[in-house]
Amino acid sequence: MAHPDFPLTGSCRCGGVTIEVSAPPMLTAVCHCKGCQRMSSSAYSLTAIFPAPAFSVTGGTPVIAGAKGPEQHHYHCPDCMSWMFTRIESVDAIVNVRPTMFDDAAWVTPFIETMTRDKLPWVQVPARHSFEEFPSMDEFQALAAEFAGQS
Repeated sequence: MAHPDFPLTGSCRCGGVTIEVSAPPMLTAVCHCKGCQRMSSSAYSLTAIFPAPAFSVTGGTPVIAGAKGPEQHHYHCPDCMSWMFTRIESVDAIVNVRPTMFDDAAWVTPFIETMTRDKLPWVQVPARHSFEEFPSMDEFQALAAEFAGQS
């Protein structure tokens, strides 16, 4: 998968919160869990996992809504309530960004799908790897290495 030129910029639906990433993602994924289905009002959530230092909020002030911890915090625009990104407390080195917030999201293809035990029966995604739950940290590192090697 070819990545676009970085930095990438994006915003929420109303433009009140803007974001930027300065490096390629470590991994792209679809999550089929019930929580993501409800948060996204869709069959799954699409995410691009970036190194935390590569991610920044460049305008506006997102608020925590949806999942409010203790393990994860979902950040939203305070006006349009777009779900923009997630920070996981136990893994502070990464930020999960909803890639459809970027001005150009055409490059995003899910590399893995997680929580397939909750997957709706009609959903088909082009992910290379599927997991009934979440991959272990060892599996995640191997997947990230494979993902990086395909660019």
